[in-house]
Amino acid sequence: MSAAKPSIYPDTNAPFSFQINATDGAARAARVTTAHGVVETPGFMVVGTLGAPKGLTPAQLREHGAQILLMNALHLAWRPGEQLVKELGGLHRFSGWDGPILTDSGGFQIFSLPGLRRVTEEGAAFASPVTGDVRLFTPEAVVELEHALGPDLIMPLDQCPPQPCTPGELGEAVERSIRWAARCAKRHRELATPGVELFGIIQGACDEGLRRRSLEGTCALEFAGFALGGFCVGEPLEATRAGVAFTAPLLPVGKPRYLMGMGTPPDLLFAVAQGLDLFDCTLPTRNGRNATLFTSQGVLRVRNAQFARDGRPVDEGCRCYACRHFSRAFLRHLFLAREMNAAILSSLHNVAFYLTLMQGIREAIQAGRFEAFRKGFLERYASDAWEAGQAEE
Repeated sequence: MSAAKPSIYPDTNAPFSFQINATDGAARAARVTTAHGVVETPGFMVVGTLGAPKGLTPAQLREHGAQILLMNALHLAWRPGEQLVKELGGLHRFSGWDGPILTDSGGFQIFSLPGLRRVTEEGAAFASPVTGDVRLFTPEAVVELEHALGPDLIMPLDQCPPQPCTPGELGEAVERSIRWAARCAKRHRELATPGVELFGIIQGACDEGLRRRSLEGTCALEFAGFALGGFCVGEPLEATRAGVAFTAPLLPVGKPRYLMGMGTPPDLLFAVAQGLDLFDCTLPTRNGRNATLFTSQGVLRVRNAQFARDGRPVDEGCRCYACRHFSRAFLRHLFLAREMNAAILSSLHNVAFYLTLMQGIREAIQAGRFEAFRKGFLERYASDAWEAGQAEE
């Protein structure tokens, strides 16, 4: 079965839908249809917290295969404010990205960013890192905020305690998140904004009992899809993977499954093998800004001295703009000269690498060879050996 070319052009009459087109073991190749286009899954959502990935334009993203962007409702509420975005036509028109958009509620940021916070059953009062003003984010207010922004997919307010925390604190956060999810779902139904769909979030860290409790309580509500939150917040990678492997098969089969905030290319392959569909992570652009590039052979730290006269592209198998036009030596030069194009070109390569990886995963699932694809990728992606051979400057 050949993969359909994803559409990024608006079709506000298209109803939301999720269709599984092929499976290979637990891995799924599917299609999420939104009011602003189709997302082929497994799919990676490029993170543009404030409306754009740092240093990259919508045209660059489209050229390299981006289907959907993730933006952060909490950060946009602080700056420039949801009312201004709404007055200027919503996030699609405001940002210049006319494909699907998912907004994260900011629940993770409320509990992870430093600053004044006070959590009660009513909601979370949090001081803006921009102005210092304290604003109360209730479940209802967060849904109203996201509807005002006008994305395609939205997330509810939840409580994500950092690790380590006590079993009592974790259990309290799970129960509160279930109650908040019900309030979010109710307000979402009341607003009934055309084209805006609400996902639920499963919490519980790496506690299987609490994960099951969160899943049962959240899945009892009416959500368009479900996400796994509360991972990669301080626990060991082995615990993260065990928690994902336990929870993923318990999610509803006929709805999109989204793993929040994870991770490296091996992480993505692992998660796809568990039956998850959508992913986001800041690694491609954050690492790009710090001269760390993803390649089919592993991680390349382009500032290192060994690349000073290296005329090869970052990844000889990559067809992104950066790899077609520039060498490792030139990128290293740009970083050492503190030229802004260094971060732009490296971020562009990393995003393209992730998007190309996801395309390869989709094609492998459809061809019934996902496990062979995963094994072959991981054998080439020997990041430890690759990095060990890179002498520090």
